[in-house]
Amino acid sequence: MLPSLLTNARRGAQAVLQPGFLSAFISTTSESLNAAAATATASKPAPSRPPLAKPPLYKEFQIYRWNPDSDEKPKYTSYQVDINNCGPMMLDVLLKIKDEQDQTLSLRRSCREGICGSCAMNIDGTNTLACLCKVNRDPGHVGKVAPLPHMFVVKDLVVDMANFYAQYKSIKPYLQKKEAAKGQEFYQSKESRAKLDGLYECILCACCSTSCPSYWWNSDKYLGPAVLLAAYRWIIDSRDDMTAERMKDVDDAYKLYRCKTIMNCATVCPKGLNPGKAINKIKQSLAKGSPV
Repeated sequence: MLPSLLTNARRGAQAVLQPGFLSAFISTTSESLNAAAATATASKPAPSRPPLAKPPLYKEFQIYRWNPDSDEKPKYTSYQVDINNCGPMMLDVLLKIKDEQDQTLSLRRSCREGICGSCAMNIDGTNTLACLCKVNRDPGHVGKVAPLPHMFVVKDLVVDMANFYAQYKSIKPYLQKKEAAKGQEFYQSKESRAKLDGLYECILCACCSTSCPSYWWNSDKYLGPAVLLAAYRWIIDSRDDMTAERMKDVDDAYKLYRCKTIMNCATVCPKGLNPGKAINKIKQSLAKGSPV
């Protein structure tokens, strides 16, 4: 009995070890697994894809319009914009309106990065840069866009910056030396250089000056926050040789002392600067007789 069992076991082992038998077994097993996997995959529901676009969300924007070539008075024109199909900044909204609804809309813009200062305007009652101002996503809120206040309007959101630039030019915003350069750099210590921080970053957008009531009423005489900030930047520069002359030039009842430290300038500055502080430093410097 035992010998016959051993003989049958040997024969079975030999059959299993034959290459054909193993190949057929492995092939059958792989086909079964593949078939099972395919069946399982087919039985699973297809994953739902997210929608390609957000549902429309329309918001009203009222934009100041005035055309000097037309007899119409200045007015606010209402536009409906899908803010879900638009960039996040107010400049994106304005460009979308100009591209898709009204190509006659006029505005200044350039860098889109808060560097050039071109797109300065009044948005919802505050002077700011359109490229840095986020859209209020409340559809019930009506966005209001106007040119910089108390400036002559050229057209729509474009204002005349000629007087502002002329005032900036008057302070001679460049390094002045009494001796000609000798082909070497003008040395400045790290401590002296640090005094220029918070001054040189001004981008001349005029947000601060056009938010200042003193500048509103005396823009022909008062230099305004932006220009006085630039003036102090050169007064405090250790490399400049005309410090006394610069201080004397701004020592005027209208040029400098029309500032009443209302501090609207510091509130609206898109670069986070403090022109009011710089103006106060100029006054202290004049009282002391040397830069403070």
